[in-house]
Amino acid sequence: MSVVLRPWNSGDASALSEASRSASDLATQFGGADLSTLAAAAAFIDQSLRFDEHAKNWAVVEDGVAIGNVGVSAIEFRHETAWMSYWLAAGARGKGYAAGALIAVSEWAFGIGLYRLELGHRVNNPASCRVANAAGFRTEGIEREKLRYGDVRYDVETHARLATDPAPATDLVLSIED
Repeated sequence: MSVVLRPWNSGDASALSEASRSASDLATQFGGADLSTLAAAAAFIDQSLRFDEHAKNWAVVEDGVAIGNVGVSAIEFRHETAWMSYWLAAGARGKGYAAGALIAVSEWAFGIGLYRLELGHRVNNPASCRVANAAGFRTEGIEREKLRYGDVRYDVETHARLATDPAPATDLVLSIED
């Protein structure tokens, strides 16, 4: 089994569409976008899974099929900060891929001169918290009712990893393809 990180491309539309249907909790990752058609999924890749100077999104690819995403956005060099995000299709969870991808992309970010990487997750998402902790992101606090999905507001637990923090131990080392 081979797992790598690479930029998304239009050929991943089918995999993205399938991943979006694999778990109900992924709907928030896609901002309510309907990814049920190949055209809609391809448009989402072009518009939302960008790979440019402000945001980089890598597909987590297992045996040639995109099964998730790890992204760096709000890249800001004045203060050397960025925002991290990640998700996996339901069938790819529990294998260490999210933490491994987050570690690899964090090291990449530190390598280009960023110092502080931040992320957040809903407090009712303990799996995301485990990923953040496994990738070396320390808990910093709670942002009360920060996110709203439908009529419900959610508290968000924030985490950060600094370039000076020790690298987390991992058995899964993922390579990044640009």
